[in-house]
Amino acid sequence: MTAQLFTGASEPSTDRTVVGENLSLPLFRTLSGVLAGHPYLKVVVDRVENTWHLLDTAAHPFHVNYIATRVLGMELAELDATLDAFNASVYADPARRFLLGVLSLHTDEDAEGRERTFLVLETTEADTMNGQLLQFFYEFVRQRVDGRLPVLLKPANHGQEEELAAISEQRLPRILSHELFGSRVRTPLNPGEAVGRLRFFRTDEEYAAAAGELGWADIVAMPCLPDDVPRTAGFLNTAPITPLSHTNVLASGWGIPNAIVRDLEQLVEKDDLDGAWVRYQVREDEISLERLDREPALRAPAWHQQRIRLEPPLLEDAPVLSLHRLRGADRDRYGTKAANLGELHHVLDSRTADLTTFYGQPRPPRDDLYGHLAARLGLDAPHLPQLRARAAEFASATVGAPEGVALPFALQQHFLASSPAIQQGIGKLKMALELDATDVLDPICLQLQQLIRHTPVPESVMRQISQAFPAPPAEHGRLVVRSSSNAEDLPGFSAAGVYDSVTTVHGTAELLDAVRQVWASLVSPRSVRLRHQVGISLDDTYMGVIIQEYVPASLGGVLVTCDPTRRADFRNVYLNCSPGSPERVVEGSVLPQQYLYNTVEGGGRTVALGSWGDDLPAATRARLADLSLTGRLLQSHFSEADVDRPLDIEWLMTERGDFRLVQIRPYAL
Repeated sequence: MTAQLFTGASEPSTDRTVVGENLSLPLFRTLSGVLAGHPYLKVVVDRVENTWHLLDTAAHPFHVNYIATRVLGMELAELDATLDAFNASVYADPARRFLLGVLSLHTDEDAEGRERTFLVLETTEADTMNGQLLQFFYEFVRQRVDGRLPVLLKPANHGQEEELAAISEQRLPRILSHELFGSRVRTPLNPGEAVGRLRFFRTDEEYAAAAGELGWADIVAMPCLPDDVPRTAGFLNTAPITPLSHTNVLASGWGIPNAIVRDLEQLVEKDDLDGAWVRYQVREDEISLERLDREPALRAPAWHQQRIRLEPPLLEDAPVLSLHRLRGADRDRYGTKAANLGELHHVLDSRTADLTTFYGQPRPPRDDLYGHLAARLGLDAPHLPQLRARAAEFASATVGAPEGVALPFALQQHFLASSPAIQQGIGKLKMALELDATDVLDPICLQLQQLIRHTPVPESVMRQISQAFPAPPAEHGRLVVRSSSNAEDLPGFSAAGVYDSVTTVHGTAELLDAVRQVWASLVSPRSVRLRHQVGISLDDTYMGVIIQEYVPASLGGVLVTCDPTRRADFRNVYLNCSPGSPERVVEGSVLPQQYLYNTVEGGGRTVALGSWGDDLPAATRARLADLSLTGRLLQSHFSEADVDRPLDIEWLMTERGDFRLVQIRPYAL
């Protein structure tokens, strides 16, 4: 449930809204709509008139439109002109007249395995009801609902959870979001539609035996898809993953449907779907899988004709540079990741970038969201020069950029040119690609990777790497070596998880091994195939390397400056985290804690507790709200021409409680 996005929509002539009646299950079904697979009904409690309104969902898409036009007699144009002030009066005023909420219908099983139907009452995520108002709201509704239907209150944000902590559950029965949806049978991850052949694998071994024959017309279904899954028509998971898993990032970048369907095995057996041709659709509120009567006439997907062209890399000698000396324009010498981290240093250090432009976009009927940003930053008014300065100060105070050095493409080129054997292997690979000899591609790539990993590094290259550090790497302790190619983070080609990073490096010998491993990942069978599919030439592809000192983390993860499952939502930032290093979240080795933070009206809510089963302390969640707002501010700069283009940010919280951003890139939509 969200606050109003738009106004002015025409309403149907039929309107079954009722006022003052008690609610029975038949009346609920008459008035309700469906959201995320659950029937729901909007309610408005009028404290002055001591009555409530049960809104016909089809006739009234927004609470505030109904209150303004049907209760207060306002015109829609008048509401549009004062929308933010009106919203504040119904969502934030402690003495508000109206209480707005939604009742949704759910079923589960009781302790004895019998089906139980119950209602859940909740407010919008931006609502600031205190404990007293929440209790009044619940009791008012409870007294007017059929007593045979249990009613539970679901706090809509962390603030409401904290308010309810002082009220016993006997007086105010409740259910938390992760309790309600944590066991959801079907969860959309990436919207889309595909027609293809369903390939269902119950185990990793079954998948491995068939992986080589999977093609663009297949829809791959299994408990948890591997990160090296090839490009196919769609994905289906039968075990929980998050929207920020590598495979869902790939699905998003490739524009293919992806969802969690926990009961897929039963569906497959019931309708004999394994190997059948199906129509697979994933929407924000619906997942469907329809068996087709016959094999359809399919055309090759558009990406078969897609051709991505890279800017020519600059291979002339360039020095090994500290990250803080790079800028975004250096991506053609050091790679995208390194250049973005250099740009991040510049933004945080100089404080000259305008980080408010996302909030300057019109969000009809609002001209802009500057007033909301001012409130988030603690300012009384959205005076632009002051707002821009405060935004820059807030970002710099909240996060830091990692220290480290970047190796240019030129070093990789010198290394590759130093070995005739490597040059011969590259020649074989180019020939195989030109002839489209896919049957010999993998052995050639693996042999070439082996050569790169074990060829001695020329003295001149070793010297440049070692001179980048003021002391031997062994004295620094643990290092992290990351890829920074020019063939990643591109429109239409994200390459998430395709290239190697090495996070446990000690000493000079291990450092050189790690650098060669990152270089070798550029010619892995998977990376070569994925680039070849979209027309990226091997001649134009190079690998830079980032070397950083390892920073111990108390908490780490990934955030994207959007809600991946609701693309039109401009309010929320989605964040995954787990104790320790962010690599655990990135690699998918744990199920992370998941949060949504509203960067317009404020507030956050817990989506899932992950593998730990416990929520973070309130103080830590408040810090994550600051991190999320900072991500939104940085979007204004790093999204360049399209300020609505979200970012994908990998981050960690140090043991001292400081945030460090270790990667920043566009999030593929």
